[in-house]
Amino acid sequence: MGAQAVSARRLTMNATVIVRQTRSIERIVSGRPTSDGAGVKLLRLFAGDLQKRLDPFLMLDLFGSENPDDYIAGFPDHPHRGFETITYMLAGRMRHHDSAGHEGILERGGVQWMIAGRGVIHSEIPQQVAGRMAGFQLWLNLPAADKMREPWYRDFQAADVPHVGCADDVGITVIAGRCCGVQGAVERPVTEPLILDLHLPQGVTFLQEVPAGHHAFLVPHQGRVEIAGQQVPEGQLAILGNDGDGVQITAQSESSVLLVAGKPLGEPIAQYGPFVMNNAEQLEQALQDYRAGRLA
Repeated sequence: MGAQAVSARRLTMNATVIVRQTRSIERIVSGRPTSDGAGVKLLRLFAGDLQKRLDPFLMLDLFGSENPDDYIAGFPDHPHRGFETITYMLAGRMRHHDSAGHEGILERGGVQWMIAGRGVIHSEIPQQVAGRMAGFQLWLNLPAADKMREPWYRDFQAADVPHVGCADDVGITVIAGRCCGVQGAVERPVTEPLILDLHLPQGVTFLQEVPAGHHAFLVPHQGRVEIAGQQVPEGQLAILGNDGDGVQITAQSESSVLLVAGKPLGEPIAQYGPFVMNNAEQLEQALQDYRAGRLA
Protein backbone atom coordinates (compact mmCIF):
# COMPACT_ATOMS: atom_id res chain seq x y z
CA MET A 1 0.00 0.00 0.00
CA GLY A 2 2.93 2.33 0.51
CA ALA A 3 5.11 3.84 3.18
CA GLN A 4 2.46 5.97 4.88
CA ALA A 5 -0.11 4.52 7.24
CA VAL A 6 -3.79 5.17 6.71
CA SER A 7 -4.89 7.47 9.53
CA ALA A 8 -8.45 8.21 8.43
CA ARG A 9 -11.42 6.04 9.22
CA ARG A 10 -12.29 5.35 5.55
CA LEU A 11 -10.06 4.77 2.53
CA THR A 12 -11.49 5.49 -0.91
CA MET A 13 -9.67 4.50 -4.10
CA ASN A 14 -10.09 2.99 -7.51
CA ALA A 15 -9.90 -0.80 -7.29
CA THR A 16 -7.30 -0.85 -10.09
CA VAL A 17 -4.92 1.54 -8.31
CA ILE A 18 -1.49 0.03 -7.64
CA VAL A 19 0.68 2.29 -5.47
CA ARG A 20 3.96 1.00 -4.06
CA GLN A 21 4.89 4.12 -2.12
CA THR A 22 2.89 7.24 -1.35
CA ARG A 23 4.51 10.64 -1.66
CA SER A 24 5.40 12.97 1.18
CA ILE A 25 5.31 16.78 1.19
CA GLU A 26 8.54 18.42 0.12
CA ARG A 27 7.47 22.01 0.77
CA ILE A 28 4.40 24.13 1.48
CA VAL A 29 4.10 27.45 -0.36
CA SER A 30 1.87 30.29 0.86
CA GLY A 31 1.80 32.20 -2.42
CA ARG A 32 2.03 35.94 -3.00
CA PRO A 33 -0.94 38.33 -3.11
CA THR A 34 -0.74 40.37 -6.30
CA SER A 35 -2.87 41.83 -9.07
CA ASP A 36 -2.96 41.23 -12.80
CA GLY A 37 -4.91 42.34 -15.84
CA ALA A 38 -6.69 45.60 -15.08
CA GLY A 39 -6.17 45.20 -11.34
CA VAL A 40 -7.74 41.83 -10.54
CA LYS A 41 -6.62 40.77 -7.08
CA LEU A 42 -5.34 37.21 -6.85
CA LEU A 43 -2.95 34.88 -5.04
CA ARG A 44 0.03 33.78 -7.15
CA LEU A 45 0.80 30.37 -5.72
CA PHE A 46 3.88 29.87 -7.86
CA ALA A 47 5.64 31.33 -10.87
CA GLY A 48 9.23 31.76 -12.10
CA ASP A 49 11.18 30.59 -9.06
CA LEU A 50 9.45 27.18 -9.08
CA GLN A 51 9.12 26.61 -12.82
CA LYS A 52 12.03 24.20 -13.00
CA ARG A 53 10.89 22.29 -9.91
CA LEU A 54 7.28 22.01 -11.15
CA ASP A 55 8.07 21.57 -14.87
CA PRO A 56 5.97 21.30 -17.11
CA PHE A 57 3.84 23.83 -15.18
CA LEU A 58 4.79 27.50 -15.27
CA MET A 59 2.37 29.36 -13.00
CA LEU A 60 -0.71 28.90 -10.84
CA ASP A 61 -3.02 31.72 -9.75
CA LEU A 62 -5.96 31.45 -7.35
CA PHE A 63 -8.51 34.24 -7.59
CA GLY A 64 -11.55 34.63 -5.39
CA SER A 65 -13.54 37.51 -3.94
CA GLU A 66 -17.04 38.62 -3.05
CA ASN A 67 -16.02 42.22 -3.73
CA PRO A 68 -16.58 43.23 -7.38
CA ASP A 69 -13.89 45.91 -7.04
CA ASP A 70 -11.39 43.04 -6.82
CA TYR A 71 -12.32 41.54 -10.20
CA ILE A 72 -14.73 43.70 -12.20
CA ALA A 73 -12.17 45.15 -14.64
CA GLY A 74 -11.03 41.67 -15.61
CA PHE A 75 -8.20 40.94 -18.01
CA PRO A 76 -8.42 43.13 -21.14
CA ASP A 77 -6.60 42.25 -24.38
CA HIS A 78 -3.15 40.77 -23.74
CA PRO A 79 -0.86 38.45 -25.74
CA HIS A 80 0.49 34.94 -25.13
CA ARG A 81 2.96 32.71 -26.97
CA GLY A 82 4.56 29.35 -26.30
CA PHE A 83 2.33 27.67 -23.69
CA GLU A 84 -1.21 26.63 -22.69
CA THR A 85 -3.59 28.24 -20.22
CA ILE A 86 -6.18 26.30 -18.22
CA THR A 87 -8.82 28.29 -16.34
CA TYR A 88 -11.12 26.44 -13.93
CA MET A 89 -14.07 28.40 -12.58
CA LEU A 90 -15.23 27.78 -9.01
CA ALA A 91 -17.79 30.60 -9.02
CA GLY A 92 -18.93 33.42 -11.29
CA ARG A 93 -19.00 34.01 -15.05
CA MET A 94 -16.20 35.12 -17.39
CA ARG A 95 -16.27 35.90 -21.12
CA HIS A 96 -13.32 34.92 -23.32
CA HIS A 97 -12.56 36.53 -26.68
CA ASP A 98 -9.40 36.16 -28.76
CA SER A 99 -7.77 37.24 -32.00
CA ALA A 100 -8.15 33.76 -33.51
CA GLY A 101 -11.92 34.23 -33.52
CA HIS A 102 -12.80 32.19 -30.43
CA GLU A 103 -15.39 33.40 -27.94
CA GLY A 104 -17.27 31.84 -25.07
CA ILE A 105 -18.62 32.29 -21.54
CA LEU A 106 -17.11 30.25 -18.76
CA GLU A 107 -19.31 29.51 -15.74
CA ARG A 108 -19.06 27.67 -12.44
CA GLY A 109 -17.52 24.23 -12.84
CA GLY A 110 -16.37 24.96 -16.39
CA VAL A 111 -12.89 24.83 -17.89
CA GLN A 112 -11.33 27.09 -20.49
CA TRP A 113 -8.35 25.46 -22.23
CA MET A 114 -6.30 27.52 -24.65
CA ILE A 115 -3.12 26.70 -26.56
CA ALA A 116 -1.45 30.02 -27.33
CA GLY A 117 1.05 28.36 -29.67
CA ARG A 118 2.66 30.85 -32.06
CA GLY A 119 0.61 33.65 -30.58
CA VAL A 120 -2.82 34.91 -29.65
CA ILE A 121 -4.27 38.04 -28.11
CA HIS A 122 -7.20 37.46 -25.81
CA SER A 123 -9.34 38.98 -23.08
CA GLU A 124 -11.16 37.54 -20.06
CA ILE A 125 -13.90 39.83 -18.75
CA PRO A 126 -16.29 39.10 -15.83
CA GLN A 127 -19.96 38.87 -16.80
CA GLN A 128 -21.29 39.93 -13.39
CA VAL A 129 -21.28 43.07 -11.29
CA ALA A 130 -21.87 41.43 -7.89
CA GLY A 131 -21.35 38.12 -6.11
CA ARG A 132 -18.43 35.77 -5.82
CA MET A 133 -15.88 35.30 -8.61
CA ALA A 134 -13.37 32.52 -7.99
CA GLY A 135 -11.18 30.05 -9.82
CA PHE A 136 -7.73 28.90 -10.80
CA GLN A 137 -5.57 29.67 -13.81
CA LEU A 138 -2.75 27.24 -14.55
CA TRP A 139 -0.04 27.69 -17.18
CA LEU A 140 1.23 24.51 -18.86
CA ASN A 141 4.40 24.69 -20.94
CA LEU A 142 4.53 23.50 -24.53
CA PRO A 143 7.44 21.39 -25.77
CA ALA A 144 9.89 23.21 -28.04
CA ALA A 145 8.52 21.42 -31.11
CA ASP A 146 5.00 22.75 -30.45
CA LYS A 147 5.63 26.32 -29.33
CA MET A 148 4.87 27.76 -32.77
CA ARG A 149 1.87 25.59 -33.56
CA GLU A 150 -1.53 27.05 -34.43
CA PRO A 151 -3.57 28.38 -31.49
CA TRP A 152 -6.42 26.25 -30.17
CA TYR A 153 -9.25 26.98 -27.76
CA ARG A 154 -12.21 25.25 -26.19
CA ASP A 155 -14.71 26.03 -23.45
CA PHE A 156 -15.87 23.02 -21.46
CA GLN A 157 -19.02 23.79 -19.52
CA ALA A 158 -19.50 21.93 -16.24
CA ALA A 159 -21.63 19.27 -17.94
CA ASP A 160 -18.85 18.65 -20.49
CA VAL A 161 -16.20 17.85 -17.87
CA PRO A 162 -16.22 14.22 -16.67
CA HIS A 163 -17.29 13.67 -13.07
CA VAL A 164 -16.71 10.53 -11.01
CA GLY A 165 -18.65 9.53 -7.93
CA CYS A 166 -16.79 7.17 -5.59
CA ALA A 167 -17.62 5.47 -2.31
CA ASP A 168 -17.93 7.57 0.84
CA ASP A 169 -19.49 10.44 -1.15
CA VAL A 170 -16.18 11.38 -2.78
CA GLY A 171 -16.69 13.41 -5.97
CA ILE A 172 -14.02 13.99 -8.60
CA THR A 173 -13.93 16.41 -11.52
CA VAL A 174 -11.50 14.99 -14.09
CA ILE A 175 -10.18 17.99 -16.00
CA ALA A 176 -7.19 16.18 -17.52
CA GLY A 177 -5.58 12.78 -17.16
CA ARG A 178 -7.31 9.66 -15.87
CA CYS A 179 -8.95 8.84 -12.55
CA CYS A 180 -11.00 5.80 -11.55
CA GLY A 181 -10.97 4.59 -15.14
CA VAL A 182 -12.42 7.86 -16.47
CA GLN A 183 -10.53 9.97 -19.01
CA GLY A 184 -10.57 13.73 -18.46
CA ALA A 185 -11.73 16.45 -20.82
CA VAL A 186 -8.25 16.97 -22.31
CA GLU A 187 -5.23 14.76 -23.03
CA ARG A 188 -1.68 15.88 -23.80
CA PRO A 189 0.63 13.03 -24.89
CA VAL A 190 3.93 14.82 -24.16
CA THR A 191 3.35 16.47 -20.78
CA GLU A 192 0.64 13.99 -19.65
CA PRO A 193 -1.11 16.44 -17.28
CA LEU A 194 -3.29 15.13 -14.48
CA ILE A 195 -5.68 17.80 -13.18
CA LEU A 196 -8.35 16.73 -10.68
CA ASP A 197 -10.72 18.61 -8.41
CA LEU A 198 -11.40 16.32 -5.45
CA HIS A 199 -14.37 16.78 -3.12
CA LEU A 200 -13.72 14.84 0.10
CA PRO A 201 -15.98 14.46 3.15
CA GLN A 202 -14.32 14.83 6.52
CA GLY A 203 -12.45 11.72 7.63
CA VAL A 204 -12.02 10.20 4.16
CA THR A 205 -8.63 9.27 2.75
CA PHE A 206 -8.28 9.23 -1.04
CA LEU A 207 -5.51 7.43 -2.91
CA GLN A 208 -4.49 8.49 -6.42
CA GLU A 209 -1.78 7.15 -8.69
CA VAL A 210 0.85 9.68 -9.79
CA PRO A 211 3.49 8.21 -12.10
CA ALA A 212 6.98 8.09 -10.66
CA GLY A 213 9.03 10.95 -12.09
CA HIS A 214 6.04 13.24 -12.65
CA HIS A 215 6.09 16.49 -10.73
CA ALA A 216 3.01 17.01 -8.56
CA PHE A 217 1.38 19.51 -6.24
CA LEU A 218 -2.00 20.21 -4.68
CA VAL A 219 -4.01 23.11 -3.26
CA PRO A 220 -7.00 22.79 -0.91
CA HIS A 221 -9.43 25.51 -1.98
CA GLN A 222 -11.87 24.51 0.74
CA GLY A 223 -11.04 22.91 4.07
CA ARG A 224 -7.74 21.35 5.08
CA VAL A 225 -6.07 18.03 4.35
CA GLU A 226 -3.25 15.87 5.63
CA ILE A 227 -0.53 14.11 3.65
CA ALA A 228 1.98 11.82 5.35
CA GLY A 229 1.14 13.34 8.71
CA GLN A 230 1.57 16.94 7.56
CA GLN A 231 -1.31 19.43 7.44
CA VAL A 232 -2.03 21.51 4.34
CA PRO A 233 -4.28 24.52 5.13
CA GLU A 234 -6.80 26.05 2.75
CA GLY A 235 -5.24 28.21 0.04
CA GLN A 236 -1.71 26.81 0.46
CA LEU A 237 0.22 24.87 -2.19
CA ALA A 238 1.89 21.60 -1.21
CA ILE A 239 4.71 20.44 -3.47
CA LEU A 240 4.83 16.65 -3.37
CA GLY A 241 8.19 14.94 -3.22
CA ASN A 242 9.29 12.66 -6.03
CA ASP A 243 9.53 9.80 -3.54
CA GLY A 244 6.60 7.69 -4.63
CA ASP A 245 4.11 6.69 -7.32
CA GLY A 246 0.94 7.90 -5.64
CA VAL A 247 -0.53 10.37 -3.18
CA GLN A 248 -2.73 9.68 -0.17
CA ILE A 249 -4.90 12.64 0.89
CA THR A 250 -6.85 12.67 4.15
CA ALA A 251 -9.59 15.27 4.62
CA GLN A 252 -9.35 16.82 8.10
CA SER A 253 -12.57 18.69 7.36
CA GLU A 254 -14.93 18.66 4.40
CA SER A 255 -12.48 19.64 1.65
CA SER A 256 -12.07 20.43 -2.03
CA VAL A 257 -8.58 19.95 -3.43
CA LEU A 258 -6.99 20.75 -6.79
CA LEU A 259 -4.46 17.99 -7.55
CA VAL A 260 -2.04 18.57 -10.44
CA ALA A 261 0.77 16.44 -11.89
CA GLY A 262 2.65 16.22 -15.15
CA LYS A 263 5.67 14.79 -16.96
CA PRO A 264 8.62 17.22 -16.97
CA LEU A 265 9.84 18.48 -20.33
CA GLY A 266 13.40 19.08 -19.13
CA GLU A 267 13.83 21.91 -21.65
CA PRO A 268 15.22 25.43 -21.13
CA ILE A 269 12.61 27.99 -20.03
CA ALA A 270 12.92 31.60 -21.15
CA GLN A 271 10.08 33.89 -20.09
CA TYR A 272 9.28 37.52 -20.63
CA GLY A 273 5.84 38.30 -19.23
CA PRO A 274 3.23 36.54 -21.39
CA PHE A 275 5.80 34.88 -23.69
CA VAL A 276 7.46 31.58 -22.74
CA MET A 277 10.06 30.22 -25.13
CA ASN A 278 13.37 28.34 -24.91
CA ASN A 279 15.92 31.12 -25.39
CA ALA A 280 16.40 34.89 -25.49
CA GLU A 281 16.40 35.07 -29.28
CA GLN A 282 12.95 33.48 -29.45
CA LEU A 283 11.68 35.92 -26.84
CA GLU A 284 12.97 38.86 -28.84
CA GLN A 285 11.23 37.49 -31.93
CA ALA A 286 7.98 37.16 -29.95
CA LEU A 287 8.23 40.81 -28.89
CA GLN A 288 8.92 41.94 -32.46
CA ASP A 289 6.01 39.90 -33.80
CA TYR A 290 3.66 41.34 -31.17
CA ARG A 291 4.72 44.93 -31.85
CA ALA A 292 4.35 44.36 -35.59
CA GLY A 293 0.86 42.86 -35.19
CA ARG A 294 1.93 39.43 -36.38
CA LEU A 295 0.32 37.39 -33.61
CA ALA A 296 -2.82 35.45 -34.55
